[in-house]
Amino acid sequence: MRHRFGYKKLNRTSEHRKALIKNMLNSLIKYEQITTTLPKAKVLKPQADKIITLGKKDTLQNTKLLISKLQDSKSTSKVRKTLSKRYENRKGGYTRIIKSGFRYGDKAPMAVIEFVDRDVEAKRVDRKKKEAKKETKQEEPKIASK
Repeated sequence: MRHRFGYKKLNRTSEHRKALIKNMLNSLIKYEQITTTLPKAKVLKPQADKIITLGKKDTLQNTKLLISKLQDSKSTSKVRKTLSKRYENRKGGYTRIIKSGFRYGDKAPMAVIEFVDRDVEAKRVDRKKKEAKKETKQEEPKIASK
């Protein structure tokens, strides 16, 4: 019998569910904190912990497994170089889920999933690029007017 062997299907097809988890894993690794619904966060937590555990053993096989699961070279390298070094003395529990109320539109329970001992500056990864572009655009007219 297969009692208690299942997983949350999240009301999606298997292809959609796999793509959703992969994208959420990549976002979690990139920003180290994301906001999502509570059921999605509960499905994502064990997956993220397994990814970090794979990255802690730096072997070719584990690298290939990470690439096949994440399908993103930047995320894979961040797991292997940054996150695995950060959690090398920790035996598990790399992520935490914090409930954050209900969504305005449909009252879905929301949650924040983040890495324990996360880097606060990782949340601004894309913002720096946008600010740098704005600064260069502002500097160019000044140079042209001189």
